[in-house]
Amino acid sequence: MSTSFWTLPTQNVKNLNRHAIVDLIRFTPGGISRVELARHMGLTRAAVTSIVNDLTKAGLVREVESHYPAGRRPIVLEVNPSRGYVIGVDMGATHVTVILADFAAQVIAEVEEPLDISAGAEECLNRVDKIVRSLIFANGLKLSDISAVGIGVPGPIDIDAGMVIEPPIMPGWDQFPIRDYLKKLWGCEISLGNDAELGAVGEWAYGAGRGERNLAYIKMGTGIGAGLLLEGQIYHGATGSAGEIGHITIEDNGPICTCGNRGCLEAIAGGWAIAREAVTAAKTNRRSQLALITPVESITARDVITAARNGDLTSQKIMIDAGAHLGTAIASLVNLFNPSMVVIGGGVAQMGDLLIDPVRKTVAERSLHMVSRSVRITSALLGRRSSAMGAVVQALSLSLHQFAELH
Repeated sequence: MSTSFWTLPTQNVKNLNRHAIVDLIRFTPGGISRVELARHMGLTRAAVTSIVNDLTKAGLVREVESHYPAGRRPIVLEVNPSRGYVIGVDMGATHVTVILADFAAQVIAEVEEPLDISAGAEECLNRVDKIVRSLIFANGLKLSDISAVGIGVPGPIDIDAGMVIEPPIMPGWDQFPIRDYLKKLWGCEISLGNDAELGAVGEWAYGAGRGERNLAYIKMGTGIGAGLLLEGQIYHGATGSAGEIGHITIEDNGPICTCGNRGCLEAIAGGWAIAREAVTAAKTNRRSQLALITPVESITARDVITAARNGDLTSQKIMIDAGAHLGTAIASLVNLFNPSMVVIGGGVAQMGDLLIDPVRKTVAERSLHMVSRSVRITSALLGRRSSAMGAVVQALSLSLHQFAELH
């Protein structure tokens, strides 16, 4: 497991090895022994012991008995959960999820609330600030107890500047200094990322894609985006816009998209598009459960998912069609990048097999046989938590490696 989420230190080899050992400890399920660390790192046991002793003295790692069900339980190393706390924030188009976690990424508390991303940067960030502070105080902590915050937003990220650049569904956010604004509010380190990329990180670290080196995560909510983990690293692209799968053209003369083009995947299969199709169907098919919602113009994608689960044929067809369109885009993605796994998450993806099955079918029909035969397509194991847990991973990367650098 060589995936890393930290900036390479330049001081010395021991420092570099210290950071790599921290990641091996944090991402190995059930902990890892010193012997296994030495084998993975290609180091002598004495070298590993020296580094582990430094990390133990700093309170960053601890020794515990492994969780093997029987026999002699070997001693393994794990991150010390009581060393500190971080926050992970996932901001979507219509919601925000905030997770409070300890240094072992164990969720202490979580809250999800409505949020209108189109309200603009300051209004939304001030609302998130209130939610974060409330969650912290409700769990007997102070803002100063938080070591770092990871935050995901649904737009292309300029990582160096800490802002979004020309985001299609975030009016009023273009080039707003998100990272600096939050750093002033909270007084701690801030990691800003694209929500779909954080979904890929979350599913790689703790979900369906655990340990995969080539993974695509598709976040299907109000909009549609992709996070690409290629050869163990998140691929951002030249301008931070990699993974904008929602703006692949599916129909040349299709509906107008938020980006200004016509026929984009997002305009045909995103949450807004699903709701639009449902409104039309409710007006023309009075037998559908959707027709019982008043006013019909208020129908949301979540209403369609609920009706589909309850056996409504009209809603099921809408979801199947959305899955087929998504499959067309994913077929192009797997032909280009050849990932071993595609994980589909986000609010709309909670539909399950009714959405996933047509995706698999279309990918099998439209991609190269060698590619489609080797790729696994599955729902997100973390559900709606994927991006928020990815934000936790990034916050922990800032905190753990900062501690490792100092000790």
